[in-house]
Amino acid sequence: MTVRARSVVFSGEVGAKLLMLLIVLSSAMAYADTLPAPVRAALKEAGLPQSSLGVWVQDTQAKRALLEVGAEHAMNPASSMKLVTTYAALDLLGPAYRWKTESYAGGQLAGETLNDGLILKGYGDPKLTLENFWLLLRDLRQRGVRNIRGGVILDQSHFEPGAHDPAAFDNEPLRAYNAFPQALLVNFNAIRIRLLPQVDNKALRVVADPAPPSLKVVNSLQLDAGPCGDWREGFATEVTTVGAERVLTLRGRFSAACGEKSFNLNLLPNGSYVDSVFRLLWEELGGTLDGPVRPGAMPPGASLLASFDSPPLGDTIRDINKFSNNVMARQLYLTLGAERFGPPATPRKGAEAIENWLMAKGLDFPELVLENGSGLSRLERISPRHLGMLLVSASNSPVFGEFESSLPIVAVDGTMKKRLLDHGVAGHAHIKTGSLEGVRSVAGYVFDTKGRRMAVVAMINHPRASASRPALDALLQWVYERN
Repeated sequence: MTVRARSVVFSGEVGAKLLMLLIVLSSAMAYADTLPAPVRAALKEAGLPQSSLGVWVQDTQAKRALLEVGAEHAMNPASSMKLVTTYAALDLLGPAYRWKTESYAGGQLAGETLNDGLILKGYGDPKLTLENFWLLLRDLRQRGVRNIRGGVILDQSHFEPGAHDPAAFDNEPLRAYNAFPQALLVNFNAIRIRLLPQVDNKALRVVADPAPPSLKVVNSLQLDAGPCGDWREGFATEVTTVGAERVLTLRGRFSAACGEKSFNLNLLPNGSYVDSVFRLLWEELGGTLDGPVRPGAMPPGASLLASFDSPPLGDTIRDINKFSNNVMARQLYLTLGAERFGPPATPRKGAEAIENWLMAKGLDFPELVLENGSGLSRLERISPRHLGMLLVSASNSPVFGEFESSLPIVAVDGTMKKRLLDHGVAGHAHIKTGSLEGVRSVAGYVFDTKGRRMAVVAMINHPRASASRPALDALLQWVYERN
């Protein structure tokens, strides 16, 4: 009887514990596929159905997701796709990888004169800015080159040439992000338009930088004293061609309350842009140029004069991710293809390089669709679950430090600088954002109140996606402060 009684009491304790365990597990399972209340409320307020959202959250040291809602669906991630490209590049090329841009002499240097022209060969440097291009030309001057006879050949053969319509993606051909990748891409092919209010004489000065001779700026903007507001929406830009001249006309209003502002435009074809910038900088350096600047191939017998190295990849991906630079991301994507399969680089080679890399890491993403690796695409797809798995993989990688530090810090810098300023998660998360018409996303890492690093991915694909920011912000705050 005693033994039987003890057995009954023991079984009762076990049963109670098992019951409690089942309740806890049941609760955890329900919790894992139910959106937090603040996120649901924000979605409802925005008029967005839950079906438009895919969410995946996991402690980077855990074996399974904490929260997973609609995460299995292939979705357009917009610029969050840059996480795939930049992590692959860091892992395959290494943080110290550098691009080179080479200069060659078509013949012998006679005194300070190149009589058979100069050749510039590019290898896809994403950050060959005006300053860096000036350094390259300055190096040539220091090596004794002053006068160039026979013009300049631009060797773009490292990337496969192809026709490109800058209006194809969104009918906004002047937008800087629509510049096409090139093996020799100078300053993102962008012209910076500076708006400088002259309050004393109630005028607005408009400056193009660089200012190629073939570009004429017509300033029809009116300076007023109204509120600044969304200053970029106050005026329109129009480009026309008059003979060999491109005419940029600005019409509308600009408020003096805005102070100095600037924006970038993609105004010239790549060849014309490099031609103009080369001539401007070479003249400033005291050089002379006789002959055209034209595309072409490296002639036989050309001898290397100098080679310019880009900043290291670890620095370059900071610009790509923090400021969501599409042009730089596309340059990097093509570089991966050229490094893996040899030049000329093509989008298909870039995709295969990343797909092979994922397979080698044991990451099977069958729904993945890559077009240009930047997220500036209506075709690219990945599921929140698999992008989350990629983030977990990165967190255990030797290149994680460089990868995480490239992401915008919430309420501090990059595309997250003005978000969640008065919330606890401010300064406690590295988050990449994505934005297209009908698409919004966030992806990265949140350090919660207990010091755990949580990988977070959320994507919304819906015509009203532009209203989803409160819901995405609510998710980040919930991950940070949850118990």
